[in-house]
Amino acid sequence: MEIRQGLADLNGTRLYYEVAGEGHPLVLVHGFTLDTRMWDPQFELFAQRHRTIRYDVRGHGKSADPVADQAYSHSDDLLTLLRYLDVEHAHILGLSLGAMIASDLVLTYPSVVDALILVDTSGLGGFPFPSDVAETLTRINVTAKEKGVDAARQIWMSMGWFSPALEKPDVRNAALQIVGDYRGWHWLNRNPVVRPNPPAVGRLDSVVAPTLVIVGDRDMPYNLEIAETLEKGIPNAKKAVITGSGHMSNMEEPLAFNEVVLRFLSEVSA
Repeated sequence: MEIRQGLADLNGTRLYYEVAGEGHPLVLVHGFTLDTRMWDPQFELFAQRHRTIRYDVRGHGKSADPVADQAYSHSDDLLTLLRYLDVEHAHILGLSLGAMIASDLVLTYPSVVDALILVDTSGLGGFPFPSDVAETLTRINVTAKEKGVDAARQIWMSMGWFSPALEKPDVRNAALQIVGDYRGWHWLNRNPVVRPNPPAVGRLDSVVAPTLVIVGDRDMPYNLEIAETLEKGIPNAKKAVITGSGHMSNMEEPLAFNEVVLRFLSEVSA
């Protein structure tokens, strides 16, 4: 399968992207400290049915880091990338941070999103982290500045988001490699990212795109609660629970994940 790769200069930054396949566009948005490689179990399979796009979010993978004190928006980055690729509207699939970006996009630019798939969502606007999670995230930032990114990475990988994935050798190896390549910019700097206001959690009833909420049954309680909030708050949203999976459900249980996603997209197309 032919995979087109490129670097797009847009919004004062540079984003790495890959495109494969034909058909209705489908965009894959990765999680925090990850990159396009997390979608290896899906990319070529989904490209058999869709023009599939994956990219490295600003500060990750082969994309440029943010610049301190220069405000930016993930949803604006994604919108501009789609325009760069001559895509007017698409199905948007995001995991964790990627789901946050997808939810911000649909609320800010609703006409761009034909179908929305939110997977193991973290960082939903207006939905605070539990105190223990927030404290650990703060400790990671402090550790990165005082002891270095590698020390911070060890704490990050010990959090519950990664525990189920690390139990599976193949997934463990992939996750360690991808997270091991994360440069740690967000741990070392104040992130000037701009989020929609009012926050997403109070505006879910305005989402009109067909929506699928996916969550692993072994994900953290925080993420399970967000999944329930999304299911109840977004009109006619459907929820699928991936049995035996934690936070990285597309990597941990790819067969079940792929089946759920492709079935939903087929229903939407029909």
